[in-house]
Amino acid sequence: MALVPYEETRGMGLQKFHQPLATFSFANHTIQIRQDWRQLGVAAVVWDAAKETQVRCFPCSRPGAHVTITDRKVALEFLKSNVQANLPPHIQPKAVVKELTWGHNLGNFSPGEFDLILGADIIYLEETFTDLLQTLEHLSSNHSVILLACRIRYERDNNFLAMLEKRFTVSKAHYDPEKDVHIYKAQKRNPRDDL
Repeated sequence: MALVPYEETRGMGLQKFHQPLATFSFANHTIQIRQDWRQLGVAAVVWDAAKETQVRCFPCSRPGAHVTITDRKVALEFLKSNVQANLPPHIQPKAVVKELTWGHNLGNFSPGEFDLILGADIIYLEETFTDLLQTLEHLSSNHSVILLACRIRYERDNNFLAMLEKRFTVSKAHYDPEKDVHIYKAQKRNPRDDL
């Protein structure tokens, strides 16, 4: 279990997570993400790795692209409200909000369905690593690109990267020393590479 310490009276530290709105500007767009720490805890705040992923990857998205945004069932309504608040009505049909709990109900997604998979701050609970790897393998094809933004806080985070490297070709795509956020690029290994 990962714990995030927070005291409302201690400086600005993690107080930003208790703000009802987080505002971001990138690629000439401003978005406001509603946050609710008290209702959903870590699932309802915007982490630095998510911001870094958007800054680095948003320009990669193409007009007309179809996007699937996932989270666990408990956070879906919250996620849907943020999508509706930030996407123009004519684009909303191209952004599907869908339940995804790693390692479960993967049949709701076609194998290799996604060209680009973005994950931000999802490497933190060791007990989920096997399910996360299984999910990434299911969702990606040999042509898919997976970008994982994270902080490497503990040895277990390095252990996940080692597990990932056994199944995918992994490289560091970016590092922001100010925020201590890494972005790793992963692609399925070609079985011929292992011969």
